Amino acid sequence: MDALRKQASKLREQVAKQQQAVIKQFGGSGYESSEVMVIDEVEMQMHHQLEKLYRSTRSGRDFQKEIVKAAEAFTAVGYKHIEAGTKLSEDCSKYGVENASDEILAKAASIYGDARKHVEKEQDDFNRLLFNQVLEPLRAMITGSPLEDARHLAQRYSRLRQEAEAQAAEVSRRQARVRESPIPENVAKLHAAETRMQELKANMAVLGKEAAAALAAVESQQQRLTFQRLVTMVEGERIYHERVATILGNIETEMVSEKQRKEAAPPVTPLNLTSDKTKYFLAEAMHAFDATSEKELSLAAGDYVVVRKVSPSGWSEGECQGRAGWFPTSYVEKRQRIPTNYTATEVY
Repeated sequence: MDALRKQASKLREQVAKQQQAVIKQFGGSGYESSEVMVIDEVEMQMHHQLEKLYRSTRSGRDFQKEIVKAAEAFTAVGYKHIEAGTKLSEDCSKYGVENASDEILAKAASIYGDARKHVEKEQDDFNRLLFNQVLEPLRAMITGSPLEDARHLAQRYSRLRQEAEAQAAEVSRRQARVRESPIPENVAKLHAAETRMQELKANMAVLGKEAAAALAAVESQQQRLTFQRLVTMVEGERIYHERVATILGNIETEMVSEKQRKEAAPPVTPLNLTSDKTKYFLAEAMHAFDATSEKELSLAAGDYVVVRKVSPSGWSEGECQGRAGWFPTSYVEKRQRIPTNYTATEVY
């Protein structure tokens, strides 16, 4: 019988050692999950609370890392956008200068080239916002000491709990030894094991409260900061797109308006006063008009102009002081027809 008891005791010790080896193999870092009641129900609740907080802060940290990766990608794409946009702006401006004879396309290219600079400025502002208000604060918290310190406390508690679990098994073995052979040596070893168990229990109570408070504070700060940075990123992106849309809308309007204005003015036909002068009449400019192209005729208030043609589009063709071109019909008032024996010099 004694031999069987010794063999059973030896087998229990081997199983306990194997359990500890497995725990050490798979529990090198982090907070270990366990449903074993080491001390009592209160300690079990503390264990579950720390496990929940540890997972929550780890999940929050991982989410912060994903936001950082996205913001870094947005920034990298933004710099490429600025580079390409700046090059396009320079090319458009160059084309507008070198191809002035192509009035419609050259003017549109110049308009777009000048305004494109504002688009790139908005992109640069958005990149700065991402770096200063999203990337930097999140990076600081991810690598900050409060998170690491709190997680180290939880890991220390987890290791202490594993030690207490092993010590509880040791107490059980010593109790069995005493029941089998209540000699003074076995009793003394049991008392030593129970004393160590009480020390571990006291240390766990203190460390558990400290770790729980630290993790809870980090979790609260983590969620608050992540929410704020996420809102900042969304708001910044919205403002960026709104401003760019406004700039592009103004560019499009100006380009289309310029094209329509160019097309509305008919080509200039040289004025020939030696032809049928009964079609011409003299008019006085009631308002000043500044020409914006070679096809148009600038007028000052009070100038007299020989009108040759009145177009249904609201423009008239005529000559004033040796210059010919088109001007708004509403800017002049008819005075008289030009006599057939008049010449251009006589009119002026």
